[in-house]
Amino acid sequence: MQILYKIPGYLLLLFGGFCLSWGGLIVRSFETNNAWDILLLRSFFFFIGVSTFLILIYKKKSVQTIKKAGLVGFLGGFVMSFSFIAFVFAMMNTSVANVVFIISTQTMFLAIFGYFYLKEKVSIIGLLSIILAMMGITVMIGDSISSGTLFGNIVALTIPISFSVLIMIIRKNSNLDLVPAIWYASIFSVLYSVIMVETFSFTNHDILMGFLLGVPQLTFGFICITIGSRTTRSVTIGLLMLTETIFAPLWVWTFLNEIPPSSVFIGGSIIIFAIIIKSFDKKKSFAA
Repeated sequence: MQILYKIPGYLLLLFGGFCLSWGGLIVRSFETNNAWDILLLRSFFFFIGVSTFLILIYKKKSVQTIKKAGLVGFLGGFVMSFSFIAFVFAMMNTSVANVVFIISTQTMFLAIFGYFYLKEKVSIIGLLSIILAMMGITVMIGDSISSGTLFGNIVALTIPISFSVLIMIIRKNSNLDLVPAIWYASIFSVLYSVIMVETFSFTNHDILMGFLLGVPQLTFGFICITIGSRTTRSVTIGLLMLTETIFAPLWVWTFLNEIPPSSVFIGGSIIIFAIIIKSFDKKKSFAA
């Protein structure tokens, strides 16, 4: 596992985004239509995956590492757990393309929250990209009112917002190790779904899908992104993470013939353009 730290950050980010891009297709491949069942299986295998990573990397210091994260890591995990819930419900209530395009707006939310919470200035380019991103979301959500996917789009907004709040917490506590926060998030997600799930009877197919969703897709994805972000310029991370945005709709189009309405591509293109503009923002302020 230590070899991961020797791989160039940009390659890890590209691979992390590629892993995350399979989420929509796997969610669509479950036999059950109950979102809490899917969340339970995903969260359980995610917990196993992150716990295994902690043990392999930190060995005897695993418990100490978790304790060191303290209340901040606990709070970060709590905030992040909402994005895990939102991901499953959004994927089941709107198109995969809608979800991933909305997730990509986290770059803009980071700038907005950084301005209000960390008092970091937003440049003219940053402000322009935020306005464009909001226009893209408006195009997608405006169309969803008539198509019946408004709930899914609104829920999807929880994902970039939760992630941005988590980053604000980490920025205020720069000594925080992000892996324990992810570990806490997996526990919270398991607890939520255990409370809400109606039955603990799952087909072998759904158990396999839960494993694919929790380990290769989520654990590998988050670990690669976490490690890769440590050695990659912040202005580059947003562009590299577009791997998920590009590939996720492609998988469901290829394997399930899910073709979203034109408004999704129009709004999504505006969002991607906004992120590209943001990448040219060389101002020394918080940017993702």
